[in-house]
Amino acid sequence: MSTSERLGAGRFVTAGAIPDTAVPSLHELTTADGATVTGVLRTIPGARTVVCLMHPRQDFTHHVMVPELLSRGAAVWTQTTRSVNNDVRLLHEQAVLDMAAGQVFLRSRFDHVVTLGHSGGGPLSALYHQQAGLLPARRIAHTPAGRAVDLAGAELPIPDAAVFMAPHVGQGALLQRLIDPSVSDEGDPMSVDPDLDPYNPANGFVKAPHSSAYAPEFVTRYRAAQRLRVERIDARAREMAADAAAARRRFKASGATGDRRRALAPRFVTVYRTDADLRNVDLSLDPNERPYGSLFGSRPDVINYGLLGFGRHSTPEAWLSTWSATSTNADFLRCAPGVTAPTLLVELTGDQASYPRDAEAMVSGFGSADVTHRRIRGLHFGGALVPGEPTGSSLAADSIGDWLAERFPLAD
Repeated sequence: MSTSERLGAGRFVTAGAIPDTAVPSLHELTTADGATVTGVLRTIPGARTVVCLMHPRQDFTHHVMVPELLSRGAAVWTQTTRSVNNDVRLLHEQAVLDMAAGQVFLRSRFDHVVTLGHSGGGPLSALYHQQAGLLPARRIAHTPAGRAVDLAGAELPIPDAAVFMAPHVGQGALLQRLIDPSVSDEGDPMSVDPDLDPYNPANGFVKAPHSSAYAPEFVTRYRAAQRLRVERIDARAREMAADAAAARRRFKASGATGDRRRALAPRFVTVYRTDADLRNVDLSLDPNERPYGSLFGSRPDVINYGLLGFGRHSTPEAWLSTWSATSTNADFLRCAPGVTAPTLLVELTGDQASYPRDAEAMVSGFGSADVTHRRIRGLHFGGALVPGEPTGSSLAADSIGDWLAERFPLAD
């Protein structure tokens, strides 16, 4: 199979060269709750404004926007969370504390700090802005599974501005759109209810590259079934989390080794088939300029059955905090009113994860009096919409650079 034929070919854009004047430095930070996170600061002579790139699950050290922003006169901070590249235990409430450590660090070195949330970094950034803007006593005190988290006792500096590039609606809300409701047995990845199978031609599916055509009745029934599947997984996750919590309480009272072992015993939520958003194969649904296929590749009907996919394997606590649409705190639209700093949202017109109505809802939901919305031709990860065109990331960088220059000092 050639490179061009691979299912996920062309998914990411290769970053350009870092400017010769940029000076990199690696920093190890301690969060308010004692975890260790790392970040890379790249600065250029005269930089007074820094842009922070962060994602709850991925390492953005070599993000395509890093050289773009440096070349436009901003310093760039890329930071990981404690769960980078291994999101089995990812709690968004802890990720807020991770981000806070970076914001405290940057405040001591730059006049202006701007967050840039790309893709899943968008909901994390929105959650951080929301929590930073609250009085400490009103901040989140527990994860959705009931674990205590001390956001009230942490320093959460409010950034000077928020930029969002192709943000999606949140890990949980996104997964609910992607989850395959035709799974009839959660223990069997091949189990299928044919009446709900999105890749059954009888339901309207057409193989690539032609667009499928699902009837409105099927779409309504399908989306309701997706919500029900998430709710069933939620119930299982809450049951497992409650069992662990009960064992911890018993151990505190008894000190018994058996109770301690039960409290520590791993519990996992495994979710099969999460590449099944009807919009990825029916381009008439929520239309934009996206190509056929999903974030993971051009054949979601095949990829859906593979290892690759969101929320595949997590602890019950991580499922409820990150992947459950009904439980997570990191829901973009719920957090948007708490984003009160000057805000720019860059919508990519070929996005396969965030759609025009999403962007419109985000823009109308922001709490800022200074909101700018830009539509840029490009794919979700910053690729060109059509071969030979400028990349979406380079076009977005132009728009972001101009917006920053109107509000903050940038180096020459």
